[in-house]
Amino acid sequence: MNLTQAGLASRAAISLGSLKRFEQSGQISLESLTKIALVLGEANSFDKLLNTTLALPFSLDELIAEPAARLRGRKR
Repeated sequence: MNLTQAGLASRAAISLGSLKRFEQSGQISLESLTKIALVLGEANSFDKLLNTTLALPFSLDELIAEPAARLRGRKR
């Protein structure tokens, strides 16, 4: 798209610092990431991400079946 960092940040209505931090560390808010994706024409890529099945080390049924042990606070 031949955009500079400043141009992309401006079009996405995010700060240049947020864009640089995202490029360097991968840290960004979901709102800012969505804005960047819209500007770059990649908003449909979120469908692929959200429709992916995650492999969890446990099932939801297992989580529900085992109630967490309650701990008592100590008296002062």
